[in-house]
Amino acid sequence: MNFWRLRESEPFEEDDLSLAEELTARAAVCIDNARRFTREHAMAVTLQHSLLPRGLPEQNALDVAYRYLSAQAGVGGDWFDVIPLPGTRVALVVGDVVGHGLHAAATMGRLRTAVQNFSALDLPPDELLGHLDELVARIDQEAAGGGDEAAIVGATCLYAIYDPASGTCTMARAGHPLPALVSPEGTVDFPELPAGPPLGLGGMPFEAAELRVPEGSSLVLYTDGLVEDRMRDIDTGLAVLRATLERAGQSPQDTCEALIEALLPERQTDDIALLVANTRMLAPDQIAEWELPSDPAVVARARADVTRQLSEWGAGGDGVHRRAHPQRADHQCDPARLRADPGAPAAGQHLDLRGLRHQQHLAPPAVRGRGGRGRPRPVPRRPARRPLGHPLHRRGAR
Repeated sequence: MNFWRLRESEPFEEDDLSLAEELTARAAVCIDNARRFTREHAMAVTLQHSLLPRGLPEQNALDVAYRYLSAQAGVGGDWFDVIPLPGTRVALVVGDVVGHGLHAAATMGRLRTAVQNFSALDLPPDELLGHLDELVARIDQEAAGGGDEAAIVGATCLYAIYDPASGTCTMARAGHPLPALVSPEGTVDFPELPAGPPLGLGGMPFEAAELRVPEGSSLVLYTDGLVEDRMRDIDTGLAVLRATLERAGQSPQDTCEALIEALLPERQTDDIALLVANTRMLAPDQIAEWELPSDPAVVARARADVTRQLSEWGAGGDGVHRRAHPQRADHQCDPARLRADPGAPAAGQHLDLRGLRHQQHLAPPAVRGRGGRGRPRPVPRRPARRPLGHPLHRRGAR
């Protein structure tokens, strides 16, 4: 800092020197805090971008575009994902972790990884949110037990599964804003999904709703940062969202650009995650399904049917049908549905065998309390091996 005086001014005295030292010390603290904030913000942005999807996976059910804009004041915990599922189905996910900074970004990464793992179990949306609710509650308990003041208050999430074979979309939400559904004619609707509590509260089950989605419709998923800020309430934001979707272009990219241009505030205080997906339908000759009874004898027949169907499509059946896991067919289970699709991007996604899974999943506690549904069948314990020379071993030998 530089101090100047005019020629006619009195020379600086001790009081002036003390004031200058105080001003210099305060200015140094402010500059150091600004540098620290800039460094922490850059680290949080880098961490956040490394945890978000870096591209869209290959799939044939949806034409997808997305936008992600970090807040100017601080990095939040918004995230999105597009997850291919067996049988050409696709899961769309949008979530928001409460808070800002490194803690919110790191927690967002944990939740996104958990959603991907739960999706690999092929759980329905309501059960998946139940497991995610348990995870957020455990993270809160760990943070509180460790004396961390940045414990999560909660998180919101919307999970949807679109099936191009039936043209249906099954959704469940945990305290998240309603999605927008744009019909091929341009009509905009906000379907009334059951309102589940935010993640981390616990004690209440989540409910899913199934919607019929015509081919060429648009599904718009977003976080509250798009429609709400300090200068605009959520009702006003939803009205602008509806009006923009009614006149937006047909492609997802055009829709994203129109929404960001219409709704982005001058000073963005919260992250924005936006996911727009145009639906496609599979023709009847593009898919084959077989209803299988709960009988181990049907495994060989199912393999033969799938191999024959894939050969007719020219997709080849060598090795692909072995993913039906016949070794699990000896367990009692519900009747299964086997689905084959020639256009799946990877050989491991050609089949969708429902009812015969690697292991039975356990429903969340809020669901298990309703009549015992979701309780796995007990597995008998295998007797322990006895070493040679054991009395029972010798008695059996005689």
